[in-house]
Amino acid sequence: MSSTKGIWKVITASSLGTLIEWYDFYIFGSLATVIASQFFPKGNPSAALLSVLATFAAGFIVRPFGALFFGRLGDLIGRKHTFLLTLILMGGSTFAIGLVPNYDSIGFAAPLIVLLLRLLQGLALGGEYGGAATYVAEHSPVNRRGY
Repeated sequence: MSSTKGIWKVITASSLGTLIEWYDFYIFGSLATVIASQFFPKGNPSAALLSVLATFAAGFIVRPFGALFFGRLGDLIGRKHTFLLTLILMGGSTFAIGLVPNYDSIGFAAPLIVLLLRLLQGLALGGEYGGAATYVAEHSPVNRRGY
């Protein structure tokens, strides 16, 4: 009975971590118009929105690299520590985007900083998503793996 309780604890923790990371990742897309008006030149709103969407896509492009990096790190130091690192990286990047001064204050540095933080979000999500599935698989009873 305790092994069943233990696996559900692992599944719940992995699912919550994944849910939080995907929420942080997608909130950027849902705020695209706000981000465009704050961090990109106001002269051409269409170009600003397209730039935000390209920045949004950049996070998806780096996800496989995050999976490679954090997957290997999880093998070396353990998945639990790697999960914590990816959650901190994702949450810290999301928080830092809120602290970036707008385009009017720092000019072209604003979209560059936002892009850098978005790439960090993508790396964190890539590492957490695959790591969560592996973590659950590693803690599943031998006769239930793959189920």
